[in-house]
Amino acid sequence: MTAGTTLGPLAPDIADLRRKAAATLLRNWRGSATVPTGTLYPHQWSWDSAFIAIGLAHLSPRRAFAELTALHGAQWRDGRVPQIVFNPAVPEDAYFPGPAFWRPLPRQGPPAGVSTTGLVQPPVHAGAVLAVADRHPGDAADAAVHRLYPRLARFHDYLFERRRVASGLVAVVHPWESGLDNSPFWDEPLGAAATALADDITGLRRDLRHADAGHRPTDDDYARYMGIVAAYRNRGYADDDLLSLPFCTVDPLFCAVLAWSEQALAELARRTGADPGRHDERARELTHQIHSRLFDPALGCYVALDARTGRHLPKRTVSGLVPLLLPDLPARRREALLATLTGPAFGLGSPPVRGVPSYDLTASDADPHRYWRGPTWMNTNWLLWTGLRRQGETRHAEHLASDMIRLVADAGFREYFDPVTGEGLGADHFSWTAALLLDVLAHEPGGQGWQR
Repeated sequence: MTAGTTLGPLAPDIADLRRKAAATLLRNWRGSATVPTGTLYPHQWSWDSAFIAIGLAHLSPRRAFAELTALHGAQWRDGRVPQIVFNPAVPEDAYFPGPAFWRPLPRQGPPAGVSTTGLVQPPVHAGAVLAVADRHPGDAADAAVHRLYPRLARFHDYLFERRRVASGLVAVVHPWESGLDNSPFWDEPLGAAATALADDITGLRRDLRHADAGHRPTDDDYARYMGIVAAYRNRGYADDDLLSLPFCTVDPLFCAVLAWSEQALAELARRTGADPGRHDERARELTHQIHSRLFDPALGCYVALDARTGRHLPKRTVSGLVPLLLPDLPARRREALLATLTGPAFGLGSPPVRGVPSYDLTASDADPHRYWRGPTWMNTNWLLWTGLRRQGETRHAEHLASDMIRLVADAGFREYFDPVTGEGLGADHFSWTAALLLDVLAHEPGGQGWQR
């Protein structure tokens, strides 16, 4: 066991965790792609598939590349990679809002016969492709990189060309695009958005059949989500006047992930013989804008920006820590982020806190059970773990890895976890929890030694 790794006297059976993680991913495989979990989320989700591919790299590179190839097979003609690719074998009413809600899809939409949403999610995909290719170098990986690079580049082109706002940053037009659906970041802009005209949101929602209502976004949240989708759908998902949409914000997680993946895309370009210059330049410029426009020194982290009003949204959320992914982080910014990460707001390394919660634990409206308003999530913790390792913060990275392993060992492959008690919440048999645990176990130097 390495210094700083604190799994306690009864270390988990790592080999057993690996077997169960592999079984979870097999359970959720649907022939060409993996669902997040079989009941609550019966289709393919965009950033889920990227995280899943990172884990599948430790089991089957062929399946990892197949996962990403299937997702990009639904890419829109305008370049966007959709948030959800609907499985035609799944009944329309199994998930809300289902395929019919998103229609009509425009001419610049997905290939004929493919049903998707009109939104995107954080662009983890280039980083995922590079991770799989690095772990399994050879002809098969080279072929996959050559196949996927043009699609990845088109998606990034879409984001930089169609979603850039006046600040030079890249915006999301729906809370779902951030991946952190009901984050406290979105309370103010959501409050200004119109609601849908549905009389009974509760009756339409399918998530409440499979999860405790107290753990999910509220009906009011959902009504506003529907209203924002309807406004975007009714204009054909056009991005020509972003600020006229009811929701247009800049999220530090989304932008940091885009800059990180743009660096990965530059490396993939080199491997295909393409010019990496534009990717390197876009990564540098976006990183500069993130540092210049989104850091809040009073909060010690990065914050979101309401592009419609020009106002910052001053909340401490896990999203504001994800710029740890960025290279050449100024020393004062790194120190501030680490102080916030390990301080009372997020409590990394301070028992009984487990992992990094999604929201400031000291906030009066923190809720350790409700979706992105307090619980610990494996995917954001993986992004922070990756960022800490990039910053050379080995001790903090090892402690976070220990917390992630202990959460799963104690509560199973849950969607998210209570950050203090470790209780498993949301869906069970959750794919990205299994996949990212496999990646942590493969990279942490103490991984083999934790089975004692």
